[in-house]
Amino acid sequence: MVHVYNCHPFSSQQIVQVEKEPGLVCCGGGALFVVATGGCKVEVYNLEVEGCPLICRFSTMGAVRSIQHSKIGDYLVTIEEKNNATYLRAYTNWRYQAEEKARVGVRLLGHLLGGASVWGGVQMEIIEIPLSERPIAMSCCPVRGDLLVGSENTLVLFTLRQHNQQNLEENQENQSLQSSWPNTRQRCGQSQAQSSSSSQNLSVLDFERSVILHLPKIAPKQVALCDTYVAVQGELEVLILKLDETSEPQTLEEPLDTNKSAEYLEDQADFLVVPRHQELLGDRAKDCDIPVSIEKTGLEEGGQYALSYVLFRRFSPEFFQGCSVDEMQLHSLQLYPLFTGNQSVSPDEPSCVFCFFSLPTMGYLYSLKGGVELLSAYQYPEKVLEAALTDHLLHVITKSALQCFTVRCAALAARIEDPYIDTTMKACPPCSLEVCALRMQLFIGLRSMCVYGRHVILLSAADAETSEETERSTQRRGLELKEHNMLTGIFLAVGIDPATTPALESLLSRPLLSRRWTMSSTKESSAAGHGWNVYVVDTVPPFTLYQEMVEYSQRYAETNPQAQSLRHLLSEAHLLLRAALLHASDEQQTGPGGPADHRTDRQVLEEALRENCAQLGDSFSRGSQKECHLALPYYRMSGLSLTEVMSRNRPFPGSPSSYGPGFLFYLKHFLLEDSEQTLSQEAADEVIDIFSQSEHLMLVSVCASSCMINVSPARTLQILQNLENSVGVSVSLTITMATMMLRLGDLQQYTQLMERHAEMLLVYGFIEEPRLLLYGGCANQHGRVYPTALTRQMANSQPGLLVAAMVALHENSKVKLEDADHIFKELGCESSLQVDFWEAMLMASSNDAVIQELLFRLASVYIDRLTNTKSEKHTTPKRKSLKSADDLINSCSHYGGLYPWLVLLSPTHITSSQHLEALHKLQSLLCGPSLSVGSVVPLLERLSDETLWGFSLHLLCATRTGQYDRSIEKLLDRCPQAIIPYANHQLQEKNMALWWQKLLPELCDRTRAAADNSILLAALKETLVVVAMEMSPAEFLELIPDDGTASYFLPHLLTCSQRQVLA
Repeated sequence: MVHVYNCHPFSSQQIVQVEKEPGLVCCGGGALFVVATGGCKVEVYNLEVEGCPLICRFSTMGAVRSIQHSKIGDYLVTIEEKNNATYLRAYTNWRYQAEEKARVGVRLLGHLLGGASVWGGVQMEIIEIPLSERPIAMSCCPVRGDLLVGSENTLVLFTLRQHNQQNLEENQENQSLQSSWPNTRQRCGQSQAQSSSSSQNLSVLDFERSVILHLPKIAPKQVALCDTYVAVQGELEVLILKLDETSEPQTLEEPLDTNKSAEYLEDQADFLVVPRHQELLGDRAKDCDIPVSIEKTGLEEGGQYALSYVLFRRFSPEFFQGCSVDEMQLHSLQLYPLFTGNQSVSPDEPSCVFCFFSLPTMGYLYSLKGGVELLSAYQYPEKVLEAALTDHLLHVITKSALQCFTVRCAALAARIEDPYIDTTMKACPPCSLEVCALRMQLFIGLRSMCVYGRHVILLSAADAETSEETERSTQRRGLELKEHNMLTGIFLAVGIDPATTPALESLLSRPLLSRRWTMSSTKESSAAGHGWNVYVVDTVPPFTLYQEMVEYSQRYAETNPQAQSLRHLLSEAHLLLRAALLHASDEQQTGPGGPADHRTDRQVLEEALRENCAQLGDSFSRGSQKECHLALPYYRMSGLSLTEVMSRNRPFPGSPSSYGPGFLFYLKHFLLEDSEQTLSQEAADEVIDIFSQSEHLMLVSVCASSCMINVSPARTLQILQNLENSVGVSVSLTITMATMMLRLGDLQQYTQLMERHAEMLLVYGFIEEPRLLLYGGCANQHGRVYPTALTRQMANSQPGLLVAAMVALHENSKVKLEDADHIFKELGCESSLQVDFWEAMLMASSNDAVIQELLFRLASVYIDRLTNTKSEKHTTPKRKSLKSADDLINSCSHYGGLYPWLVLLSPTHITSSQHLEALHKLQSLLCGPSLSVGSVVPLLERLSDETLWGFSLHLLCATRTGQYDRSIEKLLDRCPQAIIPYANHQLQEKNMALWWQKLLPELCDRTRAAADNSILLAALKETLVVVAMEMSPAEFLELIPDDGTASYFLPHLLTCSQRQVLA
């Protein structure tokens, strides 16, 4: 379906003062090129200046049959005829022909001239491009400047090259073109300036034959080239290929046997062959019956090309709809690139590539990049002669009118540019949105059209029918009568009277048998023409057209705000603004204007886009349930506050309609997410009223929203009590009511409500609605969360419940560890409740990374408490910890039981119970299996080992790191009475050998030096008992020293021998 809106897309028109009757027109580079009918001269006019003054004129070497301009390289390419021969030529530096008598250089492809042409820009050059077959169609790449030429069953690709003055002499010697065009990826810009101050920067353009494609089953009528995409159009079929350079050779398909094809066509010459309609997209396109083969040119050095099918479309004519064969031929093939503001792959590679082609009654727009998709199908009201695609409009001409249709290029480009589109954050009208036709402009005898920027160039000629055409028409009518009589006789011979059957009568009224599926030759303009004109029609800027559409939409808004046409018109206006923003981004990057002006234009466009999003949000907020969710992203893009959105959606007094589903969807999601906006009491109370009437089960979540902080607590409490009476008691509802009581200052009622449920049920309630405890998130500065008034009250009255709730929120991914730490810091409990939270997290968490982080934090805190002095009372906890060391040892596997020998190293006096608690917890962590001792060793350097408890911590670390020899020595120095308990606990299994390898020699040496030390003697005796039990008599005998004290060891040797005998 095509919508029709009475919006005028044209701003002005002017007539170009052309001296001779024009036969061909084309445009590009800010210029209009006019070729006189049957002549060999090209006139160039300036499109950027009012009145289109003449720039220059130059002669061609033959009669021009086709002409195109390339914006990359600023060159012209023509197909010319002379002496019944067809030539392909390129014209470079044509701007220097302002003086018609300026010199012109003529050369062959790849043969650079010497002399004056070395300077490049001094004179125009004509490059003769030889071809083995007659050229039929051609196309210039708007991205690279390359040239594609179509001949019968063949496509030839020429790569644009540029040679500067430095390497020109080398090219003169070997004729090898090595340098590549440096700006092949530029979107626009004319490489040849009208004047140059230095010959050092001048360059010479040339072409290099890159690849030849053979298509034996299709005769090209039109071709198109854009980046790596190649399109070829026949009479009723379109084939699009992708040609990529690759280092791997590709297996080429066997070419079709043309002899067999010719024989088949000759056999079918007496029949009318109607092709079957086909549409093959993407990988399916390779299943078409058109084989393509690649022929190497031999010029590329090791370069290979990978060919892939992208799109194939074949049409079958409908004879019973009044369409003749000529009317079913395709035309206006076009590949159109579009660039976005943020080029993800390459800044010079188009983000989107579109393909357009048209039948006289129908046009088709496809997107090729990132998946082939049919975006729009255009149904024309009358037969269209030619069409041209731009980024925001499709221009078509009939014999008597110029008409514009909207396109969906901006919709696809917006989705490529912004990945957040089609989410709850941003939206854009879909690519499948139905197109609309705008007001048409009437002309007489339109023949052809071309488009440059906002300029539409039209060629019109009102020709009278010549005597030759009259004779041809008479002959055609006689042939049609002969065919009619012959077919009528055939039907009567088999007993069928066509006069009695309307369908057969309609069939016989059409000329079928004498027509062939061939393109009629281009009809030369009659010499007996009545008149002709070349028009330049300027289209209005997209923003101006947007303003007219907005004004036009007010008619629908006044009569029927829910009309589908209103939403469609606003969507069209939205896409126009997006197209204008894309154009503004492109101008800011490549245009000559000042950046300040572009920023100002962009600000105007962005402001208009926000207003349009607000209007679309209004439309979807009152729309059907199917599309109501789109109100959320459009309102977000509008930048409106919640209060402004509420005022736009408030029902009128006395209106039977209530709030729309789209507004309720927006309001619900806005309140469920954290926001910096804070509603006034009046607005917050209105929100409570809205949900109490529409979705009363959402009231708990609504009250927990941070923007509802100013809601009236007494009024809200009454509504919540009514909700409880209707739906029953729930934990989250009770907590919400307790929050309102707290805001009213009624602590007694608050306590009663909080005591309704057990602590574990309250924890489940906080899991269900975490915002009862904390608010904030990405909308706040630094993405922080903050405690609510309820959280602050619980920190004072129910700290255990608060810690349990925070642990539950973390384990259920409702809050991050860093955010929980920030909450406790905001509460001023970083030295007490925060440590309790970490200890509780150790018991609950199963994440290894979190566990190691918590272990390090707790060890740091315990060390800080142990190093605390009286002058640093602010670092000591303000209250007793929720869990003692014994509680943690019994309930948490990360806290290990204290080693028995630590009892002997405990301090005899302690400054405080908190100091002793911290010591025991740190010792328990060091005795546990999880703490990485190496990470806390640097922290322990702050603790002196002069005290016995400090020495115990250093000894624990040395033992955990396997430094048993050093530990034994230090322990014998500081506390020898603990050596046997230490050895009994630590020197076991693989460390048992240390009894006789380290401990026994140390004790022998020390008792020899202090024979009266009873502690050392007792330790030596215990050591000998263990050694005698573990060693053989021979091994024991080797341990006895030879200093005359052997008698002391004999009883233990006897025990060792007796043990062996008994064994």
